[in-house]
Amino acid sequence: MAQEIFLQHWIFTKFALPFLLMFFVVFAFLEKTKLLGDDKKQLNALIAFIIGLIFIGFAYPKEIVENIILFLTVAIIIIFVILLLWGFVSTGSKEGFELESWMKYSLWGVISIAVIIAVLWATGIQGGVMDLLFYQTWSGTFWTNILFVAAVAGALALILKDK
Repeated sequence: MAQEIFLQHWIFTKFALPFLLMFFVVFAFLEKTKLLGDDKKQLNALIAFIIGLIFIGFAYPKEIVENIILFLTVAIIIIFVILLLWGFVSTGSKEGFELESWMKYSLWGVISIAVIIAVLWATGIQGGVMDLLFYQTWSGTFWTNILFVAAVAGALALILKDK
């Protein structure tokens, strides 16, 4: 059985962290905008403290902020992985191996698809997405139309590129 650490305790996760987050965000906002005037740190801190206490007293706004913060942390990691993979593909130096522009775009597409698949796998919803996209009565028609539109767009791109 996994041990619970103090950072996972409900008092810490449901009260302390949301309070501190709201306190620091409101305090930073008040300091940056100088809404109450210059050199009003104590007043800004007191107002931020009160808003933080009011914030943790209500469940729904706190839950919204918790969900947004969880989404933000996952999004930051996903963007980091994309940028890390993109850093392997593109080089900024003129010395050594330089990819052609079409190769960079192709690899960008492959990286994007790989990251999407990795996120779906990591969240455990890949089966539902696969069922939704490929095993419905309308799936065959949908993908046929997508391929047709892609072929027409590709042909138009090749024709217009020469002009």
